[in-house]
Amino acid sequence: MEKILKVHNVNDYARYIGAPVLHPLVSVIHYDELQHCRHSLNSYDVYGIFIADEGLEALSYGQLRYDMPSHTLMCVAPGQIGGKTDTGEEIQAKGWALLFAPELLHGRELGRRMAGYTYFTYNVSETLALTDAWHATLVRLLEEMRLELQQPAADGHTTNIVCARLALVLEYIARYYAAQMQTTFGQPQGLLQRLERLLGDYYSRGLQREQGLPTVRYCARELCLSPNYFGDLMKTLTGESATLFLRRFLMARADELLAGGSTVGEVSDALGYNYPQHFSRVYKQHFGFPPSRK
Repeated sequence: MEKILKVHNVNDYARYIGAPVLHPLVSVIHYDELQHCRHSLNSYDVYGIFIADEGLEALSYGQLRYDMPSHTLMCVAPGQIGGKTDTGEEIQAKGWALLFAPELLHGRELGRRMAGYTYFTYNVSETLALTDAWHATLVRLLEEMRLELQQPAADGHTTNIVCARLALVLEYIARYYAAQMQTTFGQPQGLLQRLERLLGDYYSRGLQREQGLPTVRYCARELCLSPNYFGDLMKTLTGESATLFLRRFLMARADELLAGGSTVGEVSDALGYNYPQHFSRVYKQHFGFPPSRK
């Protein structure tokens, strides 16, 4: 059975790898400076941002195995498990880590914005590939955070300053992910064509009879993306949510069936709604009038 390091607080990890303890709620680690660093398979109760300046191989993320190329960034959230089992061998890692506790965000505007940083739940295959400029910006912010935490006389302003730097880090990561999506996927037509083919196949195979309406989670899985990455990708490329796209698809299909003479009940059943009343309500919300007037 693999040994798992329980990272209940940020300094559980810092102490394990021999990094300085700087603050009870924040840890900024520069791996290049560590003398006795070791691999660890971690169960996180904190948030983590990891920058690999050299490639790492055979890491774990839940039940998955993956490699982390050099100059890439990945994030973890409380409740996730990731890393590599300790073999007892000391390693020379290169890169940075930023860990922060959920308690750091309590009562702050940043805490209310955390739900919008969905990249903390992206798949391991959706890591952020850093350009030299992106890397330099993030490292500068981490160095500034660490310098603030190293001040000998921390006062009431220290946490505010660190949180301000953290907010910048999170916003830059969001910006860089949006840019990566644009670069990787380009124009939305390709993605939308794949999605429309997927949905058409869903109905041609009669999956709605067994699974009901197609969901964002289903589409993401079939496109080999995590739900949050898929949702953010749709928002970045099309300006609308994946949920809205699915509703537009369903309502267009409903219109075709109604125009062809199908009854409201038949259309509801053909699309995969559990009840005609549910279908009628969604249809009216979308078009402004009930399907019975079609």
